[in-house]
Amino acid sequence: MKVAVVDYGLSNLTCVCAAIERLGHRGQVASKPADLNGAERIILPGVGAFGDAMANLNTSGMSDALNDKVRDKGTPFLGICLGAQLVCRDSDEHGHHTGLGWADAHVRRIEPGDDDLRVPHTGWDDVEATGESELFADIPDDALFYFTHSHAIDVNDMDILRGTCAYGRPFAAALQVGDNIHATQFHPEKSQKYGLAVLGNFLERC
Repeated sequence: MKVAVVDYGLSNLTCVCAAIERLGHRGQVASKPADLNGAERIILPGVGAFGDAMANLNTSGMSDALNDKVRDKGTPFLGICLGAQLVCRDSDEHGHHTGLGWADAHVRRIEPGDDDLRVPHTGWDDVEATGESELFADIPDDALFYFTHSHAIDVNDMDILRGTCAYGRPFAAALQVGDNIHATQFHPEKSQKYGLAVLGNFLERC
């Protein structure tokens, strides 16, 4: 299976590709639209700032290519951390920035409301399922996943919500839009056994 891992200058490609290979598939770095040709799965990983990421995707032509392959043609897609946030309508990180707009959701800075909770939210945490998702098939309810982020997703359309996490207040930890668009705020590639299981479910079930 050809799995395209989108490179927009801010993502942790090595970790994601290594996890894909551990699952017996082939991860190929995609830095230009033509690299998405023939891809059976597309992963948009990420670290860094929302505005910079969208600027790079727009400049490279990858935004239009992703809209064509994912939104229009239905190629299975997984957004990870910043990649999950980029599928939302917009973000307030360092100003206002427009995202891909596939999910009716907004990205806002974490305000935990508790002086004992520091931002960013970093470390292992649980995810409470809020709907059926192939991503979490055969994964126990007490599984922990690795998070590191200062902004979080607030959804307007609750039908797309598939999992939540709480850091002072609940935020979206997993989304599904239609049959093919999936997103996780946590890093499955850094979440050991259960993270690999989530990636495996995306590659083999979604």
